[in-house]
Amino acid sequence: MAALDDDLDSLVQRCSLADKAAFRMIYERESAYLYGIALRMTRQPALAADLVHDTFLQLWRNAARYDSRHGTARVWLATLVRYRAIDALRRTGREEHLTESPDIADDADDALTRLEESDGARDLLACLTGLEPIQQRAVRLAFFDGLSHGQLADRLQAPLGTVKSWVRRGLLSLRRCLDERTAP
Repeated sequence: MAALDDDLDSLVQRCSLADKAAFRMIYERESAYLYGIALRMTRQPALAADLVHDTFLQLWRNAARYDSRHGTARVWLATLVRYRAIDALRRTGREEHLTESPDIADDADDALTRLEESDGARDLLACLTGLEPIQQRAVRLAFFDGLSHGQLADRLQAPLGTVKSWVRRGLLSLRRCLDERTAP
């Protein structure tokens, strides 16, 4: 998986130089993954498609802002679409509090297999399970289910500042753990 991440990183760098072929390759490779994130968060296919479109526009305009020291290009793209989805949900005033996310079929069976078999996914899962239970739950709800801090506070029945602290401390712990696991 690291080779795929390196390849995607170089494609984003080429995209920052207005390389249309690199942009097309990124789109073909990552659009379904990003659509899945947007759809899971919004549960609205048309809105999810719009968010992916906007994310790719942002990639084209701002590819030079990508910094591989802060994470892989795939994580950067996922973050872009996640923030767009949160903004869209805020704009539409949707504040549903679902206890479970519906299962969404993914036509690319090999994507999940690749993810599960990657060293990065195994490292992330190991580090995630090492967090304090409340930090782990807050991080999972925020990044896997796409809940905003306000939604997290409601779901976890905790003050907003406390929830923000749980997420921040959880992410810092994840970063330290992942740095230790990937250090040469």
